[in-house]
Amino acid sequence: MAQKGRQYLYPLPQFARRASESYVPNLPLKKIYVDIIAVQAAMGAATCIMNDDLEGAEAGLGHGPTLMMYFGGQLGKSMVAFLRATLGFEQDVMKEASERLSDAEASASVDHRRAQKDSHAYRSSIYPPGAEFALCHAETQLMAAVVGVLNESLTESIRGFYKLRKAYVTLDVILAAEARYVRKEDGLGADTPGRRSVESLRSNRSARSNRSARSMRGIPDEAPNWGECVESSKPPSIHSLEAQSTVKGDKLLGEQAYGTRQLDDDEDVFYDADESHDHMERKTYIGHLDTDYMKKNMDDMSLKNGIVAAPARQLAQPNIPSVRHGLLDHDPDSDVFSNPIDVFIHSGANLCFGLLLVMISLIPPAFGKLLFIIGFHGDKDRGIRMLWQASKFHNFHGAMAGLFLLGYYNTLVGFSDIIPDADPATLNDNPAGGYPKERCEALLADMRTRHPNSHLWLLEEARMYAFNKQLSKAINILKTSTKSSLKQVEALEMFEMSLDAMYSHDYELCSRSFVACVSLNNWSHALYYYIAGAAEVELYRRYKTSDPKLAKKHEGKAAELLRLAPQHAGKKKFMARQLPFDVFVARKIKKWEARAHDWRVPFVDAVGVSPLEEMIFLWNGYKRQSRSQLETSLERLAWSETIPLWSHEGPDERAVLAVLRAATLRNLGRYEEAKHSLRSNVLEVDRVELKEGFKDDWTAPAAHYEMGVVCWMHRGEAAKEHAGAEIEEKWVRECETWVEKAAKWESYELDARIGLKIATAQDTLKRWNEKRVKIKS
Repeated sequence: MAQKGRQYLYPLPQFARRASESYVPNLPLKKIYVDIIAVQAAMGAATCIMNDDLEGAEAGLGHGPTLMMYFGGQLGKSMVAFLRATLGFEQDVMKEASERLSDAEASASVDHRRAQKDSHAYRSSIYPPGAEFALCHAETQLMAAVVGVLNESLTESIRGFYKLRKAYVTLDVILAAEARYVRKEDGLGADTPGRRSVESLRSNRSARSNRSARSMRGIPDEAPNWGECVESSKPPSIHSLEAQSTVKGDKLLGEQAYGTRQLDDDEDVFYDADESHDHMERKTYIGHLDTDYMKKNMDDMSLKNGIVAAPARQLAQPNIPSVRHGLLDHDPDSDVFSNPIDVFIHSGANLCFGLLLVMISLIPPAFGKLLFIIGFHGDKDRGIRMLWQASKFHNFHGAMAGLFLLGYYNTLVGFSDIIPDADPATLNDNPAGGYPKERCEALLADMRTRHPNSHLWLLEEARMYAFNKQLSKAINILKTSTKSSLKQVEALEMFEMSLDAMYSHDYELCSRSFVACVSLNNWSHALYYYIAGAAEVELYRRYKTSDPKLAKKHEGKAAELLRLAPQHAGKKKFMARQLPFDVFVARKIKKWEARAHDWRVPFVDAVGVSPLEEMIFLWNGYKRQSRSQLETSLERLAWSETIPLWSHEGPDERAVLAVLRAATLRNLGRYEEAKHSLRSNVLEVDRVELKEGFKDDWTAPAAHYEMGVVCWMHRGEAAKEHAGAEIEEKWVRECETWVEKAAKWESYELDARIGLKIATAQDTLKRWNEKRVKIKS
């Protein structure tokens, strides 16, 4: 598609004639042609979003044939608002995005009903009629769910999870249609036993559980085969298929509840959750969710006309088999995708469902109970495979899939330590295993070619350099690039550069950059001021002996920034709780103020073990440091032991030092020293001495996790040295023991952050065991 300014050139009529005759020979050419050019024009305009041109996208989506297609009119504009909201976390932008998404959702329902009744609407050989609008509806629900969860209201967060569930159902049905098409093409027949459209919503437990799984406006125990819809002249809608029979046994869902409304969500009513119950004394988020409270609010949700939603606790655990066969994995130039509408549906469904499966699989233990209440289940392998499939397509969906894949590998995989070994030979069978370096580099190069003006890909390139321990190159890319036209992307770049400066011990740049983040983004000013102040503490310590005058200057700046941090804590909330780092920052400042008072020393001198090194650990920056930078970290940690005040320190501060030192030594390959540090200063200390009051209670579970990581590193060395399967298994079993202890730890500060590492470790160990069973068999 050529682009000239902000006017989009449409395909020649011959293309439309070929596509229409191939799929729907009996329908009027004009109608099909209009839909085809509408989709292509809309996708072309939407692709401007990934090239940092939101204004161009809105202009392209607001004129011409795009208005004839829902994607161009409502969904495209809501996507622009959604990206603005999620990139910047601004409450006013989120409100605007919510309003646009609500309009888009309503519009999708109208267009979906129209497509069901219109005999001239597009009919695909793969998908049921109206699937393109069902996808639009699911996309609006997914975006609305993300905005809702990021909202500070608990009610909006619950509503977000509810929408996530409904989008999950729709996408599952679309992909089931693809699976049936693949079975037909493979000669297996449409009736071959397989994964039915709503099978993933039924529990694999017992018949009793099946009967209780009538949640979210009545998904029936048995659903008709959607494959029959392709042949039907007047097929039912996606959601009427899911709920065409009345649920029996409960006071749920009369005939008017779903089948007649189809996709219409206008009748949903959510009553404001009471966020100040007497039994909820603590208003701060501490990692482990109060699931009883969440259950109550989920149970209290209702719909109009006396139709009450099924109790959340009755939701059955869905069963999504990770089946590679049945996935439509053709390339974009295949004849299967000669029609742009099918391309739109396929790339969008793979993007959205793949994203859902991966994100759900990454949920840390602290949130696991919440997802069980709602009924979600993840499949990382299948999700990653679907995202790679979506990334093949040169449209907005393909770009978003590429962006998430790079973010997953460069950020989430980079955040974890116990990950599978990368094996290019088994990449198709195990796409979530390890870090596919060459494949990620090729994807990034492709995306940079597709979207040369986008700073999003520059940001991913910098992250890739950082992941590969080339922090100076990462910082250089971010420092020398032109200013992004999007404030939200500029804020992301500044935040990324701030982190890289912190990892590389460039304290001046770190402090300056985090202060700059305050004016670019309002997500967590407390954290920004805290890390900037921590960098000034390091500068004060560096010059305290060699240049007292300069040290005094940095001491004053450190005290100013650190004391600013708690003033901004608690202003942003997540699911009606304070942000974890805000709670952490406020506690730290109180701890140091108490020490300064008790020891009668200046505030900055009362700061304990390097708070900047602590932040490096919590962001897993040690994994990104070169050997020389790791040695510098060891020197900064050792500084605390050289001052007279160290004799005043108790087990709490010594445990912090031990965990940070162990992580640094482990990244240097000095495993025995790392284990000795953890055992002598954390594992052999009474738990009671490491919690309550202003103490850092996260050190004990983190130490157990670190011991597991060291065991996993030993396993890796044993594999490289061909020490034998028994030696490998010995280290894996010891690793499992430490990881499970960390996973079962009581509630503690930052347990969601450390829990993400633990969840990844558990998944990796599960994969290793499955692979070993296959080898033995």
